[in-house]
Amino acid sequence: MYQALYRKYRSQTFSQLVGQEVVAKTLKQAVEQEKISHAYLFSGPRGTGKTSVAKIFAKAMNCPNQVGGEPCNNCYICQAVTNGSLEDVIEMDAASNNGVDEIRDIRDKSTYAPSVAHYKVYIIDEVHMLSTGAFNALLKTLEEPTPNVVFILATTELHKIPATILSRVQRFEFKSIRTQDIRDHIFHILEKEGIDYESEAVEIIARRAEGGMRDALSILDQALSLTQESRLTTAVSEEITGTISLSALDDYVAALAQKDVARALENLDLIFDNGKSMTRFVTDLLQYLRDILIVQTGGENTHYSDLFKDNLGLSQAVLFEMIGIATSSLADIKASLQPKIYAEMMTIRLAELEVKPEITGQVAGELASLREEVARLKQALANVNTSPKQATPTPSRPVNTKSVYRVDRNKVQFILQEAVENPDLARQNLIRLQNAWGEVIESLSGPDKALLVGSQPVAANEHHAILAFESNFNAGQTMKRDNLNTMFGNILSQAAGFSPEILAISMEEWKEVRAAFSAKAKSSQTEKEAEESLIPEGFEFLADKVTMAED
Repeated sequence: MYQALYRKYRSQTFSQLVGQEVVAKTLKQAVEQEKISHAYLFSGPRGTGKTSVAKIFAKAMNCPNQVGGEPCNNCYICQAVTNGSLEDVIEMDAASNNGVDEIRDIRDKSTYAPSVAHYKVYIIDEVHMLSTGAFNALLKTLEEPTPNVVFILATTELHKIPATILSRVQRFEFKSIRTQDIRDHIFHILEKEGIDYESEAVEIIARRAEGGMRDALSILDQALSLTQESRLTTAVSEEITGTISLSALDDYVAALAQKDVARALENLDLIFDNGKSMTRFVTDLLQYLRDILIVQTGGENTHYSDLFKDNLGLSQAVLFEMIGIATSSLADIKASLQPKIYAEMMTIRLAELEVKPEITGQVAGELASLREEVARLKQALANVNTSPKQATPTPSRPVNTKSVYRVDRNKVQFILQEAVENPDLARQNLIRLQNAWGEVIESLSGPDKALLVGSQPVAANEHHAILAFESNFNAGQTMKRDNLNTMFGNILSQAAGFSPEILAISMEEWKEVRAAFSAKAKSSQTEKEAEESLIPEGFEFLADKVTMAED
């Protein structure tokens, strides 16, 4: 019976893993030093090796012949784990076994000692699918672990795991695999299978996998089923993935560069008539424009056509505008019942694109100042016309209304005061927050991630983390999302060792509050120094007993 490539070439040792070197090294050392914890959590995108690593780890910790943390794969235990027949290594899919009864059954059976292996290992895949009751039952087991029992939990949605579980496991984050690593692994497989290939065909499959090795090998399997004479061609890869051929993109972008609308529309018609999806077309166009930018800045060139070399002459300003138009058009094309019409509209806009000259930072600043001055003058003139007998001061900033979010300044000033009194602790808290910031962003998704991407941590104490946002609206929306605050605290408790609440503030208001606090502190210091200067020399010990009075 034919075996799928992703099963045939599944990694059997840590050294065979692709793209997860940090995880592999850490687990190898844990096995070698016999520092096996009772529970692990593997999280990351699909197809990045979580289940494979769990099985390798189960083999390594039980293999009697392991060397340097690697399983031998020749003994009975290694072969039984590989085949799924070892009774001491139990795999369970939480998507179909997510009830309390299943977890209670595991809890009861885990109290029995392993029969053959040294460790009894439970591998629970898609653990985020467990019900609340099942999580509570699992929590009891993790709180009071049985000796020689190891739980390995795997999930693609880390944010759905309760904080009580996260605090009782060792977490390993699996990253998306680089396109280059996927490409090299496919080359290796094709050479072992004795199949000839075109490099461009492999590049298309590697990109289409979007960081998942399992997806890449599944696509490769489909492509090989269409190949003839044991040769993987670019045409086959394009057909399987629905990718637009590079030659078609070369012609299309060349027509845009020459502002030839008719020819660009003809190329679009040809792509559409070949049955290609307009959504896939725009996605591939964005990738093509990105490749031009990368090559222009000294990156690797994976295109070898003469037209691509000509298209490298497009200026970066034009390319940025094209990417902006294509990105905004992609949403319309996805939502429309007539995607080709929107693709044609996009093509016309791209071909008739006129890039305005860039405005320097100094000129932009002067223009902004002039606009503010004109607005103030208009407001002053309106006030004079409406009440000539009474001058009305022009507000320097918009009047607060219920719809405008304002931060609790007392909390902000309290955090700043703490920083003045204990600068080392304040600096340490901020550094902990900044170091964990990347993990915070990666652990979130959807609107929560979109909100925090546009912010930056500026100060923190044990109870609050001040996040400054470019948009005051986003700051207000962040404070309204209780679930975001909870997840933020859970993530930081693991990544940084403390669990503060979010205190959102606009960047403009943050600078204003900080400047006011600094001015006040400076004024207080000046007054203190003035008082001390009036005390006669030799009587400084009376400084705390002297009061100043006006004559």
